[in-house]
Amino acid sequence: MTQTPPIDHDAILAWYDDHARDLPWRGPAATPWSVLVSEFMLQQTPVARVIPVHAAWLERWPTPPELAGSATGDAVRMWGRLGYPRRALRLHATAVRITEDHEGQVPSLHADLLALPGVGDYTAAAVASFAFGQRHVVLDTNVRRVFARALAGQELPERQLSSAERALAARVLPEAPQRAAAWAVAVMELGALVCTATAPSCHRCPIRDDCAWFADGRPAYDGPPRLAQTWAGTDRQCRGRLLAVIRENDAPVPRDRLDLAWHEAVQRERCLRSLVTDGLVVEVARETFALP
Repeated sequence: MTQTPPIDHDAILAWYDDHARDLPWRGPAATPWSVLVSEFMLQQTPVARVIPVHAAWLERWPTPPELAGSATGDAVRMWGRLGYPRRALRLHATAVRITEDHEGQVPSLHADLLALPGVGDYTAAAVASFAFGQRHVVLDTNVRRVFARALAGQELPERQLSSAERALAARVLPEAPQRAAAWAVAVMELGALVCTATAPSCHRCPIRDDCAWFADGRPAYDGPPRLAQTWAGTDRQCRGRLLAVIRENDAPVPRDRLDLAWHEAVQRERCLRSLVTDGLVVEVARETFALP
């Protein structure tokens, strides 16, 4: 006898059919390359910021070989202000690997995806599911939050993904590959639009009546403190300022131009050297810097 899953697949899939956002990397017209690019860009970045950059990227480099044939500096410049610009370098390296090892086509096998530069377990599973309709456990922060609330009765998941959490996600994954792939994106969308980290809209949730957290009165998170990420004054902000000056100039930038971008000299020098070490910036002449 087939065991009834502890979460209503049909309710979430039906909700997704009615409420899914029309995003360019979804739907039958989206290429695997479009899906892969979106997954790189969406890491720690809101959808609204990704959409225009994703469109510009696909217009310029509609296939991996076209990106692979461009300079890494072009990728960094096109990345713009998405943040975490090392992702642009990794995506370029991935395009080179796809071009050299997979005849320019995004591979469909999870193991092959996982072997690409900058691709971890989540991204490999997401691309295999969303681009190729395969059955994989796809666990991003939105999915983990839905499962924590609906299945475990906790407001937020643990900070680190555990084997028990992965096993529970595998248990509720539908058996049929296409249904599993649809389920993966549907739960993700539910977490992004309804079961949000703050102010969740439980009155709009299709599984509210079966949610352990809602049934328990929505108890507050009582785990280890979660520190909010800071931005002002950090090395990340400093690196972003310096990189923006270099990115927005076609000619190499002398150091005195960079000195104007950040007031604290020791931090500025540290961040500039870290950009060089990461391969995002090159010193083309003494005290003069450019994109690679």
